Amino acid sequence: MTYDVTVIGSGPGGYVAAIRCAQLGMKTALIERYAVLGGTCLNVGCIPSKALLDSSEHYHNAEKTFKTHGINIKDLKVDMPQMIKRKKEVVLENNKGIEFLMKKNKIDVFHGHGSFVNKNRIRITAQEVVEIDTERVIIATGSKPIVPAAFNYDKQRVITSTEALNLEKVPGSIVIIGGGVIGLELGSVYARLGTEVHVVEFMDRIIAGMDADCSRELQKSLKGLGMQFHLRHAVTEVTPSKTKVKVVAKSRDDESKTLSWNVDYCLVAIGRRPYTDNLGLENIGITLDEKGRIPVDQHLQTSAPGVYAIGDVIQGAMLAHKAEEEGVFVAETMAGQKPHIHYNLIPGVVYTWPEVASVGYTEEQLKEMGTPYKPGKFPFRALGRARASMDLDGMVKVLAHKETDEILGVHIVGARAADMIAEAVALMEFRASAEDAARMSHAHPTYTEAFKEACLAATANRPIHV
Repeated sequence: MTYDVTVIGSGPGGYVAAIRCAQLGMKTALIERYAVLGGTCLNVGCIPSKALLDSSEHYHNAEKTFKTHGINIKDLKVDMPQMIKRKKEVVLENNKGIEFLMKKNKIDVFHGHGSFVNKNRIRITAQEVVEIDTERVIIATGSKPIVPAAFNYDKQRVITSTEALNLEKVPGSIVIIGGGVIGLELGSVYARLGTEVHVVEFMDRIIAGMDADCSRELQKSLKGLGMQFHLRHAVTEVTPSKTKVKVVAKSRDDESKTLSWNVDYCLVAIGRRPYTDNLGLENIGITLDEKGRIPVDQHLQTSAPGVYAIGDVIQGAMLAHKAEEEGVFVAETMAGQKPHIHYNLIPGVVYTWPEVASVGYTEEQLKEMGTPYKPGKFPFRALGRARASMDLDGMVKVLAHKETDEILGVHIVGARAADMIAEAVALMEFRASAEDAARMSHAHPTYTEAFKEACLAATANRPIHV
């Protein structure tokens, strides 16, 4: 059997690439090493974490705010097994959805570990070994959590996000190593359910890659949730036992000062690494870069002609929607079209509550580049819609060019920020000015009015409602 294109990996990048290839008339094969499709995002990442985030938010509201809304509940308690069961059902429905899409688009699916014999022949290793021929290949094998050996990862007391999504009992206490997106999302899940949560972060702020105002706003909100933060600390010891785990961290400012905890779990969330293990890249002359990524050109083609790579295995943010865009980009490039990706306009989101969403340049980046800019901010607290829903935490920050007024960056902390950021992306794709956005009619009362007001603040410091 010879295919026009073979995709290795069925995560958001891989399965979307396969569908687009099939839509463009290519005979397509998809290889997935696990029994179910969807990759990390669907099975142990984006989707299950959002299911638990939503469930825990419902519980938190029932406990903290329902009485204010005039809703009284007696004997409220967490049914953790049911919460995990619902999460699994959500994942399963999405698995079935992708299976349906593969059949609909006549994509042949192979389960097993794919590796290169040469650039036109792929070996699929499962209970039996199968080899297929292909004209082109898209590598979309994703990433795995980074877990240093010194942290004694045992999947019992020292865990990653994979195990944290399947705890059948609410922990009494947990230390999270890393104040990035994954650690904060899962930390907020368990903090809402009553867990004592400590976050240890090496840097001087959480979500260090996002705008500093977002870091400050989010940390303030999560502190209100009960999460405790230990910034500028390095973890020096992680020692699990049968029922507990000891974690020791040293201050970066004063090495004589240490912190120590004896907690139920230690969640390691310090980042992810490209997953290219046993892919046979050496058989097609591909050498990884210093961070273990696959080098690609402007068309996302590797040094092996006809072999492309997308998503977490190449340079750039490890985001599902980035991988999806790259999957479509490669498929259309192979079909002779002229697609484009504006990498600076791929939004980043943290699905805590309040949510954090960001696109474009941060204020720190604009300062570093020497770009003249003017900021505009508007607090959620001044919104009628936020007052009605009791979602008062957060703000919208707009950064516009000081001379042209073009929107250069938008940073949101607040309710529904993940959905609101799409308006900013759309406007920035068409190089809109803050004045353009400010003159668009926004429905009242909505959260998106905060974006309009921030744009007014950026144009000539003329917000209406603050």
